[in-house]
Amino acid sequence: MKSKIRVMLVEDHPGYRAVITRALKGQADMELISQFGTAEIALRGLASASTQDTPDLVLLDLNLPGMSGLDAIPWFKKYVPHIKIINLTQSNQESDILSAISLGATGYLLKSSTIGQVREGIRVVMDGGSSLDPNVASVILNTFTGKAPVESTDAVLSERELEILTMIGGGKAKKVIADSLGITSDTVAYHVKHIYDKLSVPNAPSAIDKAHRLGLFRK
Repeated sequence: MKSKIRVMLVEDHPGYRAVITRALKGQADMELISQFGTAEIALRGLASASTQDTPDLVLLDLNLPGMSGLDAIPWFKKYVPHIKIINLTQSNQESDILSAISLGATGYLLKSSTIGQVREGIRVVMDGGSSLDPNVASVILNTFTGKAPVESTDAVLSERELEILTMIGGGKAKKVIADSLGITSDTVAYHVKHIYDKLSVPNAPSAIDKAHRLGLFRK
């Protein structure tokens, strides 16, 4: 039997913590294993956690008392390198979005998202995709549209790799991509690994960010 996705919530508002608790309660494929009101307390708990208490994914607010969510991202990555991070926040500021992605966040959802969207975002990220609120995705696209590449590289993505990266940027999970392209999920995973290797990035949002900066999406 496939193990449940283990979720940590870092959110200072008790009311919204209750909303997320209800959203994840009773889900067959995920469970909320811990929740904290500050990033400092969450990180202290993570630093001393045993392997079985380590989360697979963190839902992380940005506007927290003390250490901000943005400042906390590198620390979460330091303590648990494989951890997935979805920023769940009210901020739709371009600077916050781009900073979160560049620091290693795998998803960025606004608190206006429905419960269903939060749950699906968790599943997409754990399946290797990126979960971006539609308004956030448009900010990213608008940021890079018409801008000249600021980096150069010898890495060139194949047409299929670029197609897959574009679909990942749209929030599609590997299985959905595989079904759409008529290939297996293992083949998609193989292409994704090569994309990350070619672009020297650790995750999907970073790959999308770098592909834009390299002008790979320019027609």
